[in-house]
Amino acid sequence: MASERKIVEGNECIQNAEKYLKTSFMKWKPDYDSAALEYSKAATCFKTAKVLGQCKDCLLKAADCYSKNNSFFSAAKNYEQAAFVYKDMGDLSSTKQMIERACQLFREHGTPDTAALCLEKGAKMIETKQPEVALDLYIKAMDVVMIEDRPTQASEHAGKASRILLKLKRYDDAAEMVKKEMQFHLATENTRAVGRLVVGLVLIHLMREDYVAADKAFKEGYNYCERDECNTLMDLLEGYDQGDGEQLNRALNSPFIKHMDVEFARLARCLEVAVDTNKDKKGAAKGGNDDDDDEFSGGLL
Repeated sequence: MASERKIVEGNECIQNAEKYLKTSFMKWKPDYDSAALEYSKAATCFKTAKVLGQCKDCLLKAADCYSKNNSFFSAAKNYEQAAFVYKDMGDLSSTKQMIERACQLFREHGTPDTAALCLEKGAKMIETKQPEVALDLYIKAMDVVMIEDRPTQASEHAGKASRILLKLKRYDDAAEMVKKEMQFHLATENTRAVGRLVVGLVLIHLMREDYVAADKAFKEGYNYCERDECNTLMDLLEGYDQGDGEQLNRALNSPFIKHMDVEFARLARCLEVAVDTNKDKKGAAKGGNDDDDDEFSGGLL
């Protein structure tokens, strides 16, 4: 019964909005603000009644009315709310479209921070099911804040983008994004964060099987690393270069690597597994040769 009352109330708000939009001989211009307010009220009613389709339609109509009256911030907020409704409806493609439209209007209103926050919200909404789409939104958020020269916020968005790239196993792109993240931190003199990223970059390059790039990353960034990190990275690189699985795994199991961000810690585990697998394969091959030797140890008959 309560939901039915809300639906009736919502329909009444729509009727009021339509009246505000009508023109006549004495009323030449539609009252967009009043209509937008009524559509927003209707959207709230339909949301309470869980009639998501009508809720979304009313939010879009409210946004359109605000846009026609150059109330860009209010229009953007309605598009942002519509994105949440689309997400609840399972339409992630439209969710992204609404977020991007809201971002554009926030920027036109002159609030880039709000625009970037909107993009971040959108990315979080769809990251689990569509990580590549979320990646695009994080990168756009990074670009938006850098227009206003805000490296601290840019580093946060770059960090989230790089973690998605690692999850997608796009290691070349991840390495480039980590480098950008490092530059943002350097701009704010956050050298401690840079040191941690040096470790991450070395792990990425080793996952790419590019020892030269890993060694270069360490040499260029070791001044930002703490002593324990430097010692561990030297052991890590030496173990990798020499093919010493025990030394490599010992470095990979160091406390600060195991307690890095999830994606970097996962990289370390993958590297460790790869070494163990190679070791097992070599052992199996060697064992096979021993069997052959045993088979023919008595000579040919």
